Amino acid sequence: MKNKLLAAGLAAGSVAFMSAYAQTDDTLEKLGSFQITGETEFTTIDQNSPSADAVRKTLEQIQLPDGFKIDLYALVPDARHMAVGPQGVVTFVGTRKTEVWAVTDRDKDRVADEVKNFVPSLDKAIPNGPCFSPEGVLYIAEQNRVLAYPAAEFFYESPDAVAVPVIPGGELIPEEFVSYNHTARVCDIGPDGKLYISLGQPYNVPPKEHRDVFAEHGIGGIIRVNQDGSEREVYTYGVRNSVGQDFHPTTGELWFTDNQVDGMGDDIPPGEINRQTQPGQNFGFPWYGGGDVRTNEYKDEEIPEDVVPPVVETDAHAADLGMMFYTGRMFPEQYRGGIFSAQHGSWNRTEPIGARVMFTPVDAEGNVTGATVPFAEGWLNENGEYLGRPVDVAQLRDGSILVSDDLTGAIYRISYEAPVAE
Repeated sequence: MKNKLLAAGLAAGSVAFMSAYAQTDDTLEKLGSFQITGETEFTTIDQNSPSADAVRKTLEQIQLPDGFKIDLYALVPDARHMAVGPQGVVTFVGTRKTEVWAVTDRDKDRVADEVKNFVPSLDKAIPNGPCFSPEGVLYIAEQNRVLAYPAAEFFYESPDAVAVPVIPGGELIPEEFVSYNHTARVCDIGPDGKLYISLGQPYNVPPKEHRDVFAEHGIGGIIRVNQDGSEREVYTYGVRNSVGQDFHPTTGELWFTDNQVDGMGDDIPPGEINRQTQPGQNFGFPWYGGGDVRTNEYKDEEIPEDVVPPVVETDAHAADLGMMFYTGRMFPEQYRGGIFSAQHGSWNRTEPIGARVMFTPVDAEGNVTGATVPFAEGWLNENGEYLGRPVDVAQLRDGSILVSDDLTGAIYRISYEAPVAE
């Protein structure tokens, strides 16, 4: 796969990008052809600033089950979704702005030593969603483009890196539907070796006249493509805005979070965790705003017969974002195979809710075996003030987990040590 991507990079011709990327085709062509761009300046984030001390003070208030502890792993501005390199060398962190950050723990003391921007020579637009292939190819899903970076764990040391268009700029969705709303993409490589990309739709509830074109392009769903961008298809329909997905470690099925419709009240509709068992399934939006709550805009329409209900309903407006199945061995047995998910926190609820990491137990057959419960909480204080807003959860090779926070601009590490019997 890596060789095919490198060959594609060498052969890449002129690519038409949206003006929003503010770059010339020449930059991407140079990177794909292993040529330097002349850009040499990195932005490096000081890890010993007063901000680090302030974040550590906040972490003293976070509640966890017995035996767990949370520490500051890195200061990472605007930290969103994370991709841990297969070699365990670098963790790449996306943002909703213009940077992707490379986070390195060189001495393996489980605290980052260096945080710097990745490929500063290349302009990016909302590069929220990094993900890795098993072979070490980094994919980054942007607002309206997907690029592949072969050998990213090697090339990150340079201001330039091999960069190959998978879905060229302006071709992920039609330009007329590019929006400031719901354009933080996430991606994953599935067990079938294909690349899965979420495409949130840009409305609270979409107008009926857009429904067909959205379905055609996978807007309000999840698409999959080969790793070179070929054979694009809509894999998932009926999704409002999914910003978290993972594949069950034994069944290989796709699971994803979904954010419900706003403006219907504090307590409805519920958020969702969904389980997809076959291609082309429909998960009910826009007929349902979340769970079995009908939207006002589509309440008079007949519901499609093939709608799949969520396997988990979560608290309304808690904003369920990143999720992952836990496959490590550090945590106790009851956490293995279950889902850790991040709730970003409500923005339009009279009493705020969320800003925590949740846990959902799931068995080896893909059955939810218990309630979704808080695992790490305390970023929302008694005054209704956000002290942090978790976005994503990722697993390090030692079995500890990372939690990103785009409010504080930080990544936390949660680890476990069995309590000593008295």
